[in-house]
Amino acid sequence: MSSQASNSPEPSSSFNLLEERIQRWIWQAGWTELKDAQERAIPLILKGDDDIIIAAATASGKTEAAFLPILTALLASKTPRFALYISPLKALINDQWDRLDRLCASLEIPVVGWHGDVAASRKKKFFENPSGCLLITPESLEGLLMRQGHALQGPFGGLAYIVVDELHAFIGSERGKQLQSLMHRIETALKRRVVRIGLSATLGEMQLAAEFLRPGAGDKVQIIKSDDSGQELKVIVKGFYDKPSEDKPDEPSAGALAIGESLYKTLRGSNNLVFPNSRTRVETYSDQLRRFCERDGFPNEFWPHHGSLSKEVREQTEQALKSGERPATAVATNTLELGIDIGSVTSIAQVGPAPSVASLRQRLGRSGRRKGEPAILRSYSLEREITPKTPLPDQLRQGLVQTIAQVRLLVKGWYEPPQVASLHLSTLIQQLLALIAQYGGLSAAQAWGILCESKLFPNLTKAEFAELLRGLGEKEILTQDASGLLLHGPVGERLVNHYSFLAAFASDEEFRIVSGGKTLGTLPLSRPVEKGSYIIFAGRRWQVMECSLSEKLIQVIPAKGGKPPIFDGMGGKAHDHVREEMRSILLESAPISFLDATAATQLGEARKAFSAMDLGRQRILPAGADVYVFTWKGDRVNDTLALLLSRQNLRAVNEGVCFVVIGVQEVDVRTGLSNIASVPPPSPEQLAESVQNKRREKWDWLLPENLLSRGFSAAEFEIPGAVALSEELIG
Repeated sequence: MSSQASNSPEPSSSFNLLEERIQRWIWQAGWTELKDAQERAIPLILKGDDDIIIAAATASGKTEAAFLPILTALLASKTPRFALYISPLKALINDQWDRLDRLCASLEIPVVGWHGDVAASRKKKFFENPSGCLLITPESLEGLLMRQGHALQGPFGGLAYIVVDELHAFIGSERGKQLQSLMHRIETALKRRVVRIGLSATLGEMQLAAEFLRPGAGDKVQIIKSDDSGQELKVIVKGFYDKPSEDKPDEPSAGALAIGESLYKTLRGSNNLVFPNSRTRVETYSDQLRRFCERDGFPNEFWPHHGSLSKEVREQTEQALKSGERPATAVATNTLELGIDIGSVTSIAQVGPAPSVASLRQRLGRSGRRKGEPAILRSYSLEREITPKTPLPDQLRQGLVQTIAQVRLLVKGWYEPPQVASLHLSTLIQQLLALIAQYGGLSAAQAWGILCESKLFPNLTKAEFAELLRGLGEKEILTQDASGLLLHGPVGERLVNHYSFLAAFASDEEFRIVSGGKTLGTLPLSRPVEKGSYIIFAGRRWQVMECSLSEKLIQVIPAKGGKPPIFDGMGGKAHDHVREEMRSILLESAPISFLDATAATQLGEARKAFSAMDLGRQRILPAGADVYVFTWKGDRVNDTLALLLSRQNLRAVNEGVCFVVIGVQEVDVRTGLSNIASVPPPSPEQLAESVQNKRREKWDWLLPENLLSRGFSAAEFEIPGAVALSEELIG
């Protein structure tokens, strides 16, 4: 066997390291070569010393790169050993179980999936002889650790490897922090280090990913980054002009209907994925496309897929794609970004900008997975005609330009680095309660050592940790016995025994937007909101009058002033680099090769508006009673600067590439920016004080106010960047 081609005279040294039965399986599977990631991973994993990240394109054999050498090592062991595979999704576990079981059946190595749908008898059988491969989600692993307690050394004594699939899906999240803690708790119980292997197709900054995999020792993690997918990429961005329905505002606009028609004509007859960025749009387009099939007398080929749908409906969509009985296209949110086996899809359709470049890359990885097939991206941009009343940001065609920027950055191989500034105090509370359940109680010093001193939660002082414990005691979450042992209090006992405890994360909670007693709709709030601030919703700008966290309710009144922008920016928080790329696109004059005629015309209009506003030189523009400040920065910096301005009694709304300061003169804005640049900034905690929606994560309601503010500010603010931007704007 050759590392390059079947007729190469040079044998593959990595292939020769594999166990003979695995070599035979590879030949019988018809492989003519090992892929690059496999060639490089096999000797490293068999060496058995280093933690490893394998980063390679979708369908490049990452799973086999990990498990071929792992299985070789398990077969060579004189004592029973096993590998723990951790996945973000049950569906991925089921997919990987199918893949691994076919390989392991001939090796007589057991493969056990472990989640709520797996029979207890199979789980019991694994513990009778813990060997082979155990496939599990973080939530099921949490339950396992809590139940096993001190006895963990028995069933986990033979644990040789921890494999984390879709590593990027965990980094920077509460669930990812839970995963880090689970791996550390296993090693603490076993009193030894276990080799960790991370698999991912999309990683923005490898060293940050390495630090995530092994906190405090990321520099020792071996990184295998394979770029040899050799896949051709085909991209088309199609532009559409929109005109909303004045008499039927709840129905799809003319432009949205036109996009639906284009999707139908282009995609019908093949398997595809359509990503419109929101659950509402998923329902709108899937219904529209289904009705087109009925209109033309065809069986339905279009199926919805999002987190609010039942498991049965989602699985129906997945099966329609996978079965191959007839063409099927899923209209989905990010629920189909990860590597659930849905078979091969011809193309990806993205309506509007993707939430991020990394997300776009992950979505695109689902296309062109068969050898020789290109990956195809069809992007749809909806823009309104420019009139004298068009708000300045909309004249720049932000949706279209952000789409172009994302494609260009994707081609350059750039993705957003993971956001690692969060303190994850919500998950700290969950892990503290889980540890008490695992050990039947532990001292404050032991809890501090396992959770904080270990660098899992490194940014908390002992005094703050003690304050947290006292607060949990006051709420009857914790109690302390005469010996000083921390135990669950009566409220904590009920929380821990509830089935929902095992998950560290909570689904995005939607706030009801109400004006004059009438509910306008619901909106997941991912931006800081304070009384008197503004939000953009349902095509209008609204001023926040009250925000009730307990009722998930925001009272608003219509804001005075000109028309709000169409571009609401709610698809995801843009990174600084994306906005900088957008500015570069508008500064240029050269045509963009992957735009259709309408999109090219729209880009020309945006460049003309950019030039007319002299935005290559100017940054602060008065317009009527408002002042626009063009920052060309990401949303963390924009949101932070808007809050800093509010402390100067200036109300600013983040509108993407700029923010608008409402009802002021240019001199007021410049004075406010000058004050921000020259006066020492408030502490992050002080800046967060006025924010009303600080409770973002599942256990935030148990945090003392100062720690809640500190945790929120760490996750949401970029104070140094905002201060530097103020200096730049007035310079």
